[in-house]
Amino acid sequence: MAADNQNHHHPSHGDNNYTDLSQVLAPGSSNPATPRLPPISAPPSQFHSPSLSRTPGRLRTPRFITPLGSPLRKALHMTRLDPNDAWLPITESRNGNAAYAAFHTLCSGIGIQALVLPVAFTALGWAWGIICLTLAFTWQLYTLYILVQLHESVDTGVRYSRYLQLATAALGERFTKLLATFPILYLSAGTSMASIVIGGSTLKLLFQTICGGACSSAHDPTTVEWYLIFTFAAVLLAQLPNLNSIAGVSLVGAVTAVGYCTNIWAVSVAEGRMPGVSYDPVRAGSDLERLLSVLNAVGIVAFAFRGHNLVLEIQATMPSSEKHPSTVPMWKGVKFAYALIAMCIFPLAIGGYWAYGQLIPQGGMLPALFAYHGQDTSRFILGLTSFFVVVNAVSSFQLYAMPTFDQMESMVVTRLKGPCPWWIRASLRVGFGFACFFVAVAMPFLGSMAGLIGGIALPVTLAYPCFMWLNVKKPTKYSKMWILNWVLGVFGLALSGALIAAGVYVVIDTGVKASFFKPI
Repeated sequence: MAADNQNHHHPSHGDNNYTDLSQVLAPGSSNPATPRLPPISAPPSQFHSPSLSRTPGRLRTPRFITPLGSPLRKALHMTRLDPNDAWLPITESRNGNAAYAAFHTLCSGIGIQALVLPVAFTALGWAWGIICLTLAFTWQLYTLYILVQLHESVDTGVRYSRYLQLATAALGERFTKLLATFPILYLSAGTSMASIVIGGSTLKLLFQTICGGACSSAHDPTTVEWYLIFTFAAVLLAQLPNLNSIAGVSLVGAVTAVGYCTNIWAVSVAEGRMPGVSYDPVRAGSDLERLLSVLNAVGIVAFAFRGHNLVLEIQATMPSSEKHPSTVPMWKGVKFAYALIAMCIFPLAIGGYWAYGQLIPQGGMLPALFAYHGQDTSRFILGLTSFFVVVNAVSSFQLYAMPTFDQMESMVVTRLKGPCPWWIRASLRVGFGFACFFVAVAMPFLGSMAGLIGGIALPVTLAYPCFMWLNVKKPTKYSKMWILNWVLGVFGLALSGALIAAGVYVVIDTGVKASFFKPI
């Protein structure tokens, strides 16, 4: 019994995780009694990592009361511990910090989608374009704060290490399966596919920029071959085992994202406005067409602020205790990252629209840079910008694919009741990478559907966190927080439906050409 007490009753001596075990009240007695626990083969540093994504019935782990030992606790709550978390990519390592959080958040929060923002201004105009961009930035920063605060419960000591876990606990399993699972999986796998399209196409552009007219076009790699080259690089880098191990990759991705955004808007503004530029919003034929065009533009703005589906996963890589919760360093990292994001996207959107106006191509700022300034800008700047885009795409692939890796490996870990063998892990990740490559080759036009994708992803970013706050925190009815979250949540869902309808219309009407198996 002494050994049991040493191993189970005082886990805080060798563990930094948030959930600590306390005493369990023996039935029929008011005195605490330490139960005999069946052995669980998990590393001690990862033992107290609850995972609510798995069905409790599958895990033969005992029920524990999980307060943090404070006499101020009003109630004791029952939960389950999942030792599988010790072997999964997201929760395998918990030595993250505020700097790691800033790297991951910046890499996931800014990307090639920001280069399409000036296209939204062509339908919204100056005033409404800036208003929508500012409101969307403020709104998503608020919901990001909500997710950071909801990551761990002070009352129960439970950490929600994945977005779907929190959604299931707060909104219910049925709701999560129907309305949250698809957008989350789409943001993970869909962004990985888009990274291959963008990275492969930009690799081709980089090759042409460096080579100039000296290369023979007959021997140039095709677009599909560039996709394949990019996929090989992404899959090779994907062998890094867990989310903490790619902190350096995220740092490189963050630096290159800031680099190419700054390069593009600085060159565009320095070269001046294009001759004949116009800032009058594009007017479609009928009132319905104008409305749908505006909604599609709002969807493009919403698409620029993705990445909320990774916030809980990033925070899960940090140690946490009652005295030092992970919320503090996570929010520090987020604030730093979003300060840099604001310094990139606002000049990019405003400066890009000022420089090109209605002449901005549908592909956004990168095609505009090469189309209008390819001859009067040094090849070094053009090549460096393309190189930054490629490196950022490879880095983003790792970050957005990690939840999918985690889900695939969780099935293996659950079946084996032990860590996933390295060869299975490598096979799963290689298979995922080349599955994304196949879809990228089959549907290379996915990058042109920014408005539709923004509508699909919008609830994950702007609506669901508000409902989670209401169900978990239970603010006083009709209080300011209660009203604010209900208004934002309902409006977010309604806006998502409108944006999806507008995105589908724009894809059908204005014609994103569905060039299946014909990447340009």
